Amino acid sequence: MDENRDANESSPLLDSGSRPSPPSVFQGRRLACAAILLAESLERVAFYGITSNLVLFLNNSPFYWEGTEATQALLTFMGVTYLISPFGGWLADAYLGKFWTIASSLILYFIGMIFFPFISKDETRIHLCGEETAFPVQPAECFNSTTPKNVTCPWRRPYCGSVIYIGMILVALGVGTVKSNITPFGADQVKDRGPEATRRFFNWFYWCINLGAILSLGGVGYIQQNYSFEVGYIIPTVCLGVSFLVFVLGRTVFITKPADGSAFSDMVKILSFACCSQKPKEPNLLRNKPTLLDTAKLTYGGKFPEEKVEEVKALVKILPVFFALIPYWTVYFQMQTTYILQSLHLRIPGTPSNISVDTSHQFTFPAAWLTMFDAVLILMLIPLKDKVVDPVLKRRGLLPSSLKRIAVGMFFVMWSAVAAGILETKRLEIVKSNGTIDQVLGKVVYHVANLPIWWQVPQYVLIGISEIFASIAGLEFAYSAAPKSMQSAIMGLFFFFSGIGSFVGSGLLAVVSLKEIGWMSSHRDFGNINGCSLHYYFFLLAGIQGLTLLVFLIVSVKYDKQKSRAGSQRQRYSSS
Repeated sequence: MDENRDANESSPLLDSGSRPSPPSVFQGRRLACAAILLAESLERVAFYGITSNLVLFLNNSPFYWEGTEATQALLTFMGVTYLISPFGGWLADAYLGKFWTIASSLILYFIGMIFFPFISKDETRIHLCGEETAFPVQPAECFNSTTPKNVTCPWRRPYCGSVIYIGMILVALGVGTVKSNITPFGADQVKDRGPEATRRFFNWFYWCINLGAILSLGGVGYIQQNYSFEVGYIIPTVCLGVSFLVFVLGRTVFITKPADGSAFSDMVKILSFACCSQKPKEPNLLRNKPTLLDTAKLTYGGKFPEEKVEEVKALVKILPVFFALIPYWTVYFQMQTTYILQSLHLRIPGTPSNISVDTSHQFTFPAAWLTMFDAVLILMLIPLKDKVVDPVLKRRGLLPSSLKRIAVGMFFVMWSAVAAGILETKRLEIVKSNGTIDQVLGKVVYHVANLPIWWQVPQYVLIGISEIFASIAGLEFAYSAAPKSMQSAIMGLFFFFSGIGSFVGSGLLAVVSLKEIGWMSSHRDFGNINGCSLHYYFFLLAGIQGLTLLVFLIVSVKYDKQKSRAGSQRQRYSSS
């Protein structure tokens, strides 16, 4: 058995110490890896089964949420999903261990998923939410750009809002906790086989994530839009139940570790001591003046070993990169929110214009399918980049650093927002000059521009290219710059800042929906955006990302120079 394995580590008896070197790095671990990959693929089917058509679901009968309300709900859901990730990592490291944290989170996740089939069925929804509320009659002045102060504009509270938000929060808590633990748990299965095994596992893991996304968007998304939301929510709920069973049954072949303390706990203690505790009055004059965090070291009168403090200092150096990525994630999450809202107001081939037309025997292109361009593009381009582009650049000494690749990703996501803004500008021009055509999706009639939905393809392609650069390079930078003992904590923080980006998008939507600004304050109907100025919102996001990119380029150049200078100094010391 491996001499480096932890004494408390539980391992299945799948390999023998007398066996010669195995022909494959996965020898004896294939079943464990397959169980994790299958569970993750099914979990992604469930996740995208909720997110892909949530805006359409809430616009649909009998909810009739406004487009802004539905979009903010999804952005809030995505934000909570990512913000909870550090808590999930802390819970596993400090108390439950990764296996039991994932298993218990899948149960919570499943409870939240059950809400949606019940909400989509008339009889159970009425028991949960009560009867559908009517729209209040509004005075004519409410539809003007400015409303007189003596006029009150009544508004309809989102029907079934509290029940829907409870279900979404339960799902978000489960997703966030699973997300922060299943990746390192999968790596634990092959870590003693060397970096090649870990790299190959992550390749397959990322592949399975996108495979689950494609299956959900392609199959579940089609069923939800063209047949039934009830059936469309039962399928991902069942998939999640199967995912739980696969994961639990895989315990007999998994390598598991007990909880052995959290890096987050140490980090909080060190930061609180450095900021709040009384410092020594007479520092040693033979040493350099300590930084704020150095005062927590034992050598400076603190309470913590030097290596622990240095780990926290390394983390602090990484945080500015995560902060700079917030605008990137704000634009990225538009792919499943405002981009979908925009697609619902473009002409979709094969869509009827009359709500009485039977569409059960004809194909209608689901609006959520455009999101698949991102996943399909990733599946195609990652192997090309890994096997062809990167080796060629590396041989010629032109392979950019992870920070430069993040900057490239920011550039592409900025142009995705610009493309969306240009398309929305053209869409509104067509609406004003030629009027709208009626388009039935589900049980809702949308008044759309006579402009094909295919014009959205460029913005999805650009955002997919950006993800290959910024998202993957961001994780690579975090893992390479962070101490090994804090890599799980870094994973949680990476997702945490992604969640902040989603909340920033939701907050910006709330601000531009104020009547004083008026970009998204059209209340003439529940879902349509023809009286709004969504293009201004896209251009605002592109401008914020452009400014962030300029600042990030300056910071990244300085960081790379400091890194190369530190590397040359270490090389000089080692040679001397």
